Amino acid sequence: MKFGYARVSGTGQDLEQQKEALIKQGVPTDNIYAEKFTGTKEKRPQWQVLSKQLRKGDEVVFTKVDRIGRTVKVAIDIVDKLLDEGVKVYIIQLNGYVNRKDAMGKMLFNFLSVMAEFEHDMIVNRLAEGKAYAKEHNSNYREGRPKRRITPKYQHVYEVSQEHSIAETAKLTGVSESTVKRIKKQVREAQENN
Repeated sequence: MKFGYARVSGTGQDLEQQKEALIKQGVPTDNIYAEKFTGTKEKRPQWQVLSKQLRKGDEVVFTKVDRIGRTVKVAIDIVDKLLDEGVKVYIIQLNGYVNRKDAMGKMLFNFLSVMAEFEHDMIVNRLAEGKAYAKEHNSNYREGRPKRRITPKYQHVYEVSQEHSIAETAKLTGVSESTVKRIKKQVREAQENN
């Protein structure tokens, strides 16, 4: 069977372009596994689901080497395991199958894995430099996600949570349980600071 795997790191990134490329490569829509998860780790939810059902003779299609992994170790570990199990690995970027037994194929895959890790490291460095600059030049700079405003809707969620459990509040207001907990904490903190 033919499967496809698409991955982006950030929640603000889109998977559609990769999915379209996989479909053009002949991967059935139902056989595409996609997720928003870091490429520096091998254990990713959708990858785990896909890799458990792969059998000898199956084929996995990736758009690029960096979608497999963002470190040399992760990319090589994943591909070697697949190849050892008799699963073919096709990379659209290379317009072909990975062959790590061939010296040229191994060198090319390793080189692209190194470039993927290098690119990841450069992104991390740029982010760190940007944060350092912001801390130095902006006295109001705060790391992390800014707190959400307590909107009338959130105030309503908080009021409902005063008389109901977190699970009941989530059902009654249509927000997740984690959102209810966050709102309760945020409102309490705001009340304590006033």
